[in-house]
Amino acid sequence: MGQASSLFKKSRRKVVVERKSTTDTSDSYLAKPSGPCCLKGTIHKGEARGRWETITGVETYISEPPQDKANGHVLLYFPDVWGMFPNGFLVMDAFADAGYLVLGLDYFCGDPVWKHRKNRHDNSNPDFDYEAWKVKHTTFADKAVPNWVKVVKERYGGGNTKFACVGYCFGAPYVCDELAKDTVTVGAFAHPAFLKEHHFENIQSKSPPKTLKLAQY
Repeated sequence: MGQASSLFKKSRRKVVVERKSTTDTSDSYLAKPSGPCCLKGTIHKGEARGRWETITGVETYISEPPQDKANGHVLLYFPDVWGMFPNGFLVMDAFADAGYLVLGLDYFCGDPVWKHRKNRHDNSNPDFDYEAWKVKHTTFADKAVPNWVKVVKERYGGGNTKFACVGYCFGAPYVCDELAKDTVTVGAFAHPAFLKEHHFENIQSKSPPKTLKLAQY
C-alpha cells in the first residue's frame, strides 16, 4: 500500500503533523496512491451475513450487530482497491459482532480491481490501465462519499448514536475528510494511500480534538 511517512506522530487525543521544514509549502504525498503492492494478498473464506441496500445511488453493504451486543453506534467502512469482496465482508461482519451497525459503500460501482487483476503479477488483461482506473474511481468517490455519509447519518443517527469510520488503502482519505467535518467521532485507517499533509492539518484545526488511529505494516 502507499507508504505512511515517519512524519506521523500519534498522541492520545489528537493527531500531530510534523513538517519537514518551515519553508516547505508543498502538499506532497505522505502516503502515496495505491500501487502494485496493493494488488497482492490472500482471499479469505467465510460466509457474509449482511444485506445490500442502495443509498444515494451507491450499493451499500449493511451488517447488523446481534441484538444482545448492539451498542447503538454506527461504523462506516471505506474499502480498499479490492472493493466489496470476501475479506471486506468478513471485516465488516466482525465489526458488527463487536456491537456496531456497519455500512460500507461500493464506490467502485461494481468495478473493483480484482475484476482486472488477480494479483500484482497478473497481466492477463493487457488493456487494464491501473492509473486510469484510480483516477476514474477517486473522481467518483470524492463526490459520492460526502453525500452518502450525509444520508446515512440522517437515516441511522439520532439520540445518543455516535459514528465512527475505518478506511483501508484507497479509503484512508475519506476517514480524514469525515473527521475534519465533524461527521464522525473517531476514525482509523490501515496501510493508507492518497494521503497528504492537508488531510491531517484539517483534522488538527478542529476543536475539540478528534481521535485518529494510524496503522501501517
